[in-house]
Amino acid sequence: MNHAQPNAGDSAHDAEIDAQLCAYNAAFDELGLRFRWDTHTLASLAMIHGEQAQIAAYIESHHRHLLNAYSAEFLSRAILDKKSARYPAALPRRIESAPPSTHAVRQSGTSSQRERVSYDIQLPALAGV
Repeated sequence: MNHAQPNAGDSAHDAEIDAQLCAYNAAFDELGLRFRWDTHTLASLAMIHGEQAQIAAYIESHHRHLLNAYSAEFLSRAILDKKSARYPAALPRRIESAPPSTHAVRQSGTSSQRERVSYDIQLPALAGV
């Protein structure tokens, strides 16, 4: 038996996480938001029920200044609408790629090859949503 062969279930789970990250990060780009999510961010939000609530919790914790101009409901709905247009599946509740003590962190750039994605799109201002 070859133990070096990757588990198909893990590969499918990793592909699902990558698809979620690409969709969320594309939505942030399209809305002109300057933050990125990684697997640790997804893992820290996975215990919150509902994607819109997850997004709102992230904004309230890490980008509270945006709430001076927009409501958390408006921002989270705008992000979720853009994300769902790219990838409608909901975020899976089981994300094992981050340790349990990991907290959502603001991402200033990408740190791994898997997270580097190029988006060739114009970035409209969030106010134009």
